Amino acid sequence: MMDSTLLSTLEQAVADGKLLATSLENIQLLLAGTKDPVAPAAITELATAGEWAELNNRFYKTLAFGTGGLRGRTIGMVIAPAEQGRGGINGRPEFPCVGTAGMNYFNVGRAMRGLITYVSRFVQAEGTGRKPRIVIGHDTRHFSRDFAEYCAKIATDLGCDCYLFDGPCSTPEVSFAIRELNADTGVVLTASHNPAHDNGFKAYFNDGCQLVSPHDKAVINEVNALQGDSYEPLPAGLQGTLSILGPEFDAIYIEKLKGIILRPEVFSQASAKVVYTNLHGTGGRCIVPILKQIGCNVSTVAEQDVQDGRFPTVASPNPENAPALDMAIAQANAENADLVIATDPDSDRMGIAVRDTASGNMQLLTGNQIGSLLAWYRCMSAVELGILTPENIDHAVMVKTFVTSPLQDAIAASFGIATVNVLTGFKYIASKLGKYEKAIPEAERTGYRAMSEAQTRALRLKYSKYFIFGGEESYGYLAQDFVRDKDANAAALCLAEMNAYLATKGIGLLECLNNIYSEFGYYLELGKSLVMEGADGAAKIAALTKSYMQTPPTEMDGAAVVGVRDFSTGTLMDAEGEPIPAEKMLFIDLADGRSFAVRPSGTEPKIKFYLFAHGEKGAELTESKAAVRAGIESLWAAVEADARTRMA
Repeated sequence: MMDSTLLSTLEQAVADGKLLATSLENIQLLLAGTKDPVAPAAITELATAGEWAELNNRFYKTLAFGTGGLRGRTIGMVIAPAEQGRGGINGRPEFPCVGTAGMNYFNVGRAMRGLITYVSRFVQAEGTGRKPRIVIGHDTRHFSRDFAEYCAKIATDLGCDCYLFDGPCSTPEVSFAIRELNADTGVVLTASHNPAHDNGFKAYFNDGCQLVSPHDKAVINEVNALQGDSYEPLPAGLQGTLSILGPEFDAIYIEKLKGIILRPEVFSQASAKVVYTNLHGTGGRCIVPILKQIGCNVSTVAEQDVQDGRFPTVASPNPENAPALDMAIAQANAENADLVIATDPDSDRMGIAVRDTASGNMQLLTGNQIGSLLAWYRCMSAVELGILTPENIDHAVMVKTFVTSPLQDAIAASFGIATVNVLTGFKYIASKLGKYEKAIPEAERTGYRAMSEAQTRALRLKYSKYFIFGGEESYGYLAQDFVRDKDANAAALCLAEMNAYLATKGIGLLECLNNIYSEFGYYLELGKSLVMEGADGAAKIAALTKSYMQTPPTEMDGAAVVGVRDFSTGTLMDAEGEPIPAEKMLFIDLADGRSFAVRPSGTEPKIKFYLFAHGEKGAELTESKAAVRAGIESLWAAVEADARTRMA
């Protein structure tokens, strides 16, 4: 129950317009449902200090599943003394931030219990009497291990057999573990590439794919039905077991990853050197061992090998941000390496820098450029090596998101390979993989998860669709079927292979990219965001999104709008004739060939803009690059001005 004095203070703040009415409702929800003494103490301290903006940011909403599950601040912008306590490891507070919009034990516990309730129904329906099985992993962030152990305790208390990784592990390895161990669900405690103050709860179903409709909505309904953070453990005899996954399980995953290499011989034929950094995250757990095992010449950035949730050597642990690769680039220059690979804290995203042989400088590539290189290499190699033939090539497919470069569609088409575009969020790519697996006759796919990649590829090429490659512009890629999420471990392996292959031909990655542009025309993409944090920001994002949906532009930067795809209607179909789930995204095509899309982020406090432009095939590359770049920058200036006008 809430102290009457505190209630009076909060009610007066609502009357004065300082505290949102929804914030007060959520404060009451939390205090009525928790026995944690830190919660009332922190709220009282913040209210007494007049930190109304902070209270609104913490309580204006309850967390809901987005494209990446639950995600929010685990350390507040203002830290209450009760939260700071005695302090924790790596300079963090002793306790996570209190709030229905934050990542804390209240929200994590309810999310876990709701997930278990939902999944248990599926297990009970089987009639085998077995216990639900759950895999739990975590990254190196503040409170990640604490939350993971808390989730494991809840799971075993409520009758689940739990597999907990022995330390920080990558998100894709958890997806793999769910499938490998035939688990019913899985959870990763991570906020991917977000700032250090964030954490998240990423949930998976029994296929190793993130929760998608109807499961995501059903789980959050179960979570919302839980009013408190307390629960009654089952009797000891009905509780589940706890198993620890360590190096022996990593070895299984690593061995499986080796199966996606198309040209293993190139590592002994070329001495291409790679500098790798995990940016204080989990990537070193598997990436370094596998690269060394296959014969890749790889070194790591020692200062960034340290697993530390503060990410102390970078302003942001995001491999798409240039400064994050500064230390690795300096080491590459010192060691005369031609490739830098960086992964984010949970090793599902990969960024790179490559040597420009003309200038000798290292150049960063965008997620679209990296994806285009890998798409070309995987398609070209599969055809050249005879994996894809005229007889089976119509059974090959590339799957990417709508906001990822159309250059990849053009590359696939040049090899006779179909491309399917899906909504933003790797769960939609993974859903396609599930569809292709189920299309294999049941008798033929018995033991499918235990098969090698080559064995499942043969089945898919015969009966279904062989997923050759896929990805999204935000530095996420996948080249295999046995993981159902973006996998930077696999991407690093594929890129190292491609780099070595090109070295045997005497060219570098940047030269290869320019050759692709010369063949298909110069493609350029630009990703921009308007960041609006907190309760006020969320309202502005919602209003701006609504404005676009209700009154899309008819002209932009001097070009007429010739096409508008409103994904919020839920009436659009994909290339395979399947309905595309409704999403608040607008895609606008201009008469001059440029286009842009706008959508609110599902995991971050921002509205995102994706801009696209390309030059003509056969155009002189230097001139084409300059013209296309000028065109896309002019487009962004117009789009940003339009957005600001809509917000005024």
